[in-house]
Amino acid sequence: MRITTKLLSAGLISLGAALSVGTASAAQCGGNDGAGFDAWVQNFQAEAVSRGISQRTASAALAGVAYDRRLIAYDRTQRPFKLTLEQFIAKRAPASLISQARSRIQKNKALFDRVEARYGVPAPIIATIWGMETAFGAIQGTKNVFNGLATLAYDCRRSDMFQGELIAAMTLVDRGDLTMAEMRGAEHGEIGQAQFLPSSYLKYAVDGDGDGRADMVRSSADTIASIGNYLKQKGWRAGGGWEEGSANFAVLSEWNKASVYQKAIAYAATRIDEGSTAAR
Repeated sequence: MRITTKLLSAGLISLGAALSVGTASAAQCGGNDGAGFDAWVQNFQAEAVSRGISQRTASAALAGVAYDRRLIAYDRTQRPFKLTLEQFIAKRAPASLISQARSRIQKNKALFDRVEARYGVPAPIIATIWGMETAFGAIQGTKNVFNGLATLAYDCRRSDMFQGELIAAMTLVDRGDLTMAEMRGAEHGEIGQAQFLPSSYLKYAVDGDGDGRADMVRSSADTIASIGNYLKQKGWRAGGGWEEGSANFAVLSEWNKASVYQKAIAYAATRIDEGSTAAR
């Protein structure tokens, strides 16, 4: 599923290299038993270097990775997105998230106002996504990003996509955006307080606090700005609503393809907005 862009031109060049792995020349995927995984990893390491990743990063990223059968089983089911809207809201957008989001918007009003002025995305939408993804940065995930991405890149279901994400993750380290130690996240390789996939981090992460780097692992300001940038680039219309059927609601599908997730964002953002309006 990370707003001045850091070295944007370099990032786009790196992204091109990352995405080129998803072509006909991509490494061959493997079977569900993971029997050929170790050999595939060695071949992919060489391929990564041929695509511009440094040998040091490629070796460190793939050192010790192991085929994760549990992740493959989870990827096949995606149980959270099969909940009803009411069940999903209870888990991901409860009343506690609504109240925390309102509090954070109030405490960081100047920042949210600047982000909305620049990207056109209002605070309730950004705060909802931030809260739903990581409880406002508190739960970013502890999984080895490279392990998950390598497993999914080897698996044939979405091999091209995740081979590209694996190269993008290496690029983040090579480029200096994140250290190897910071490459910890969620099941599918999502990173930071907004849980961006590596390719999205390369394209959409921006510097929201003015320190010269886009760091969505540590910086809430960078996270808030990057969410705004992402949605703007995906077509968010400034001043528009986000009710179901609107153009902006359609943009939420760019954040997450699950309709229950999109509806939960819209629901929570409306609740947050109602409370914020009443407080003014």
